[in-house]
Amino acid sequence: MSNNIQQQTTINVQEKANLIWAIADKLVGVYKPHEYGNVILPMCVIKRFEDTLAPTKQAVLDMNVKLDKDGIVVKKGFLETAAGQQFYNLSPFTFQSLLNDPENIKENFESYLNHFSENVIDIIHRMDFDRELQKMADNNVLYLVVKEFCTPKAYLGADQVTSVDMGYVFEELVRKFSESYDEQAGAHFTARDIIYLMAELLVGNDEEKLEREGITASIYDMAMGTSQMLGCLTERFLKIDPEAEITSYGQELNNQTFAIAKADTLIKGGNADNMRQGDTLGDDKFSGYKFDYIISNPPFGIEWKTSKKAVEEEHNLGEAGRFAPGLPAIGDGQMLFLLNGIAKLKDEEGRMAIIQNGSSLFKGDAGSGESEIRGYLLENDWLEAIVQLPNDLFYNTGIATYIWIITKNKSEEREGKVQLIDASQCFDKRRKSLGNKRVEISDRCRELIMEAYRDFTDWSYQSEDETLKVESKVLDNDYFKYSKLTVERPLVDEETGEPILKKGKVQPDAKKRDTEIVPWTEDIETYMQKNVLPYAPDAWIDEKKTKIGYEIPFTREFYKYVAPRKSEEIFAHLKELEQLEAELMTKILR
Repeated sequence: MSNNIQQQTTINVQEKANLIWAIADKLVGVYKPHEYGNVILPMCVIKRFEDTLAPTKQAVLDMNVKLDKDGIVVKKGFLETAAGQQFYNLSPFTFQSLLNDPENIKENFESYLNHFSENVIDIIHRMDFDRELQKMADNNVLYLVVKEFCTPKAYLGADQVTSVDMGYVFEELVRKFSESYDEQAGAHFTARDIIYLMAELLVGNDEEKLEREGITASIYDMAMGTSQMLGCLTERFLKIDPEAEITSYGQELNNQTFAIAKADTLIKGGNADNMRQGDTLGDDKFSGYKFDYIISNPPFGIEWKTSKKAVEEEHNLGEAGRFAPGLPAIGDGQMLFLLNGIAKLKDEEGRMAIIQNGSSLFKGDAGSGESEIRGYLLENDWLEAIVQLPNDLFYNTGIATYIWIITKNKSEEREGKVQLIDASQCFDKRRKSLGNKRVEISDRCRELIMEAYRDFTDWSYQSEDETLKVESKVLDNDYFKYSKLTVERPLVDEETGEPILKKGKVQPDAKKRDTEIVPWTEDIETYMQKNVLPYAPDAWIDEKKTKIGYEIPFTREFYKYVAPRKSEEIFAHLKELEQLEAELMTKILR
């Protein structure tokens, strides 16, 4: 998937996004900067509907007159056919004609909006635009905003502004508005360089097979934002098979971004009913559904308190629910999204690419919810690979992030194994930062990562200029499993120095109790003989307290020891800094 396409669209995106952002200047004094999105985003959606419908608008109006004349009440199908879309507008008004009557622009605009088909009215309602319309009218800025959206450069029709372009425009606007509010913009969308890598990993080694057999697939994003992940994955499948039949499904909590996703789906001719609004964890809108592919970047580090009651009730259903294996700590719900995805993958063929932060690898002791979830994946042999991404890749965070590849259909060579890929040093720097995003996964980065994935071996990879580095390790599932032992020592009578017995059994001394972590592949008795008994000959294991745990020590596996600098080097560097400081102070004080 070439970045040439991305570069072509970026020119269009910047032009559109900058123009639309400039329209927000008309709102100064009436709205605070962080509120601009409440106006501009809905206006973009409405204008995109208008411009997309423009070529067939008169045909729709004529058809409506004919239907009324013929006494036909159920008009939806006829009007959609006339519009050439799954939506339409029966108002005689356009953005341009609204300007002809400045005194009544609010009432006329309301009439214009209310004459859209029901599916569009639902989108506008979810964006709470009625309130903003009143506020703009009350403050005499509605006319100015509509006028700005009538300029040629504000044209947003689907014939000139592709769905990919429009996705970029929305993402850029959401980012700008979120920055104004100091909000986490990345909570709403993921940069396309990351999505394209996820799409490649989902295709994996199956491209020739998919090309040969053709693609008919259902795809799902459980935290879809503006639905751009679904769009990019569809784009990737169509590149393999131009006649691919892809059905997209998505759920999103945020009303505004959900409305954008639904609008995008409508304009692309997809089934907008497959885009659903609500809390994925507490109010699953796709209960009982199974999908071929899942692609998602759910929120991490976010509490799931609001979903707690519903999640716990579903957990108590056991295998009949999504959360049977265990529940993570209340402070971070990302592993619940992971479980949701696993539950919705088709048996024996489903594949998922999902982003997690580092805590999903190791957080939680043996027996904890997090550990049990990792164990559920490993014991079922569904975890195929984990790819560490470079830092500073996302708009809203600079921390370490990972793509987990989960499949219900591992290839024979991958059975019983997990591939870890360290791509943290595989990036190109951006000329200009976007929020926290300072680096990107370019074509050459993606190709090197995919080379490592496809080779499926222990190896280090470098680009020809040695600026990019990727390392791969393949490990058995049991490598990530361990026993947590409780080691006891006898409680000793202070006077006699003899162990205290109760019913003939030596009593443990709670103060001397300790735990030992033993890799699953290591014999416990041998471990005790080597690591414990030489130092505490009277120690024993309380087997009733033994717990099984699962951890993925990613960082440890790829750790490279770097010798500290010699003291004389540090001293010389400090002297150099002192000299530079003295020279600078001399210049300042002249």
